[in-house]
Amino acid sequence: MTLQIKDIAYVRSGDKGDVCTAGLIAKTPENYPRLLASVTPEKVRALYKEWVTGDIHCYPMDNIEAVVVVMRGALGGGATRTLRLDQTGKSLGHALLRLPVEG
Repeated sequence: MTLQIKDIAYVRSGDKGDVCTAGLIAKTPENYPRLLASVTPEKVRALYKEWVTGDIHCYPMDNIEAVVVVMRGALGGGATRTLRLDQTGKSLGHALLRLPVEG
């Protein structure tokens, strides 16, 4: 059985303009190294493909065993301008929970 990020982490996300920010917090300290290995800019880009047109950065936060993912050009011009259905940071953040767990 392949684990997904939803099995090892919680998500909290938001948006501002065309930038989506998502925090993934490991459910246990033991899951944090797996979270770091599983959430990289390359893997996030592969998940969203052309939906994210700008830079993707993943920032580890060792003090709280979390990873913050910042995606620029991720919301089709912004939540109030896009023609995409339900295109907000919350929707994109929750999609991260489908990434497969490495390690």
